[in-house]
Amino acid sequence: MSLAHENLVVWQRADDLFIDLHRLTHQRFPRFERFELGQQVRRAAWSVPANIVEGIARGLGLDSIRFLKIARGSLSELGYGLHASKRLGYITEQELANYQQRLNAIGAPLQGLINARKLKVGVKRAGATAIAFLALGATLL
Repeated sequence: MSLAHENLVVWQRADDLFIDLHRLTHQRFPRFERFELGQQVRRAAWSVPANIVEGIARGLGLDSIRFLKIARGSLSELGYGLHASKRLGYITEQELANYQQRLNAIGAPLQGLINARKLKVGVKRAGATAIAFLALGATLL
């Protein structure tokens, strides 16, 4: 059985990135960093696909958008963790550029998903407001 989030390219990319960064931090970061910066990078990388999963599972309401925005925030945090990793010499400039490209390839469709959900919620809200207004108007007549 395929779950809804598994069909999303944004989730697939975020999932792949988490796996790659999990391996990177365990294999190439110094031992003392595995539980400091390495752990923060892993946690931020985990949070992106995990919050996409939760956002999709929440349906089309405001709660869904909130979880997708958390994923977006974690993606930004991950970007800083990778920047710090480069400055500390744990990854190369080329690796950082590659990871930044991957972050952008996740961030753009993630923002698109957020925008689409906002539009649907806005339409629902506008529809509900119109119905409430009509009902109120009907009782005033």
